Amino acid sequence: MPKGKGGNVVAAVWQIAEPIAKELGVEIWDIRFLKEGADWFLRVFLDKESGIGIEDCEAFSRAIDKPLDELDPIEQSYCLEVSSPGLERELTRPEHFERYKGEKIKVRLIRPVNFQRDFSGILEDCDKSRITLHLEDGSAMDLDKKETSYIKLDDFE
Repeated sequence: MPKGKGGNVVAAVWQIAEPIAKELGVEIWDIRFLKEGADWFLRVFLDKESGIGIEDCEAFSRAIDKPLDELDPIEQSYCLEVSSPGLERELTRPEHFERYKGEKIKVRLIRPVNFQRDFSGILEDCDKSRITLHLEDGSAMDLDKKETSYIKLDDFE
C-alpha cells in the first residue's frame, strides 16, 4: 500500500481506489490528502495510456463515492477531486521514475547549488532515494530526492 502526503489516509484510500481504477481501465498515478487553509482535499490523480478525459474522472468519482462513504477512512470532512496528473506531471513514486528514465525532467532544489535551484535534463538513472540527471552541457548531476522541492516531467511544449 503506497504512502504519500497524508500518510495513513492515503494508504486506506489507495486500497479502496485501486480495484475501482482497474475495473474502469485506469491507473492511479497518485493520491494526496492535504489541508489548504481551513479545508481538506482528497486528490486522486488518474492515468491511462490514451490519456484521461473528464468522463474518466466523472466515472471514477461516482464509483468511489459510495465505498468512501461506507468505509469512512477519513475522519474530517473533505472535498474529493479527481483529475489527470496533466502535463509536467510530478514524479513521486518509484514506478514514475522507472517509467520516465531517458525522458526530459525539471528539478527544483530546496537549497540552491551554485546559486541555482532549477535544473532540467534527461533522467538518466534512479533508485529509491537518488536520481541522476544528464544536463544539457553534457555533465551529470546526482541528486538526493529529499533535497528537491519537486521533480516533474518536462513535456510542456
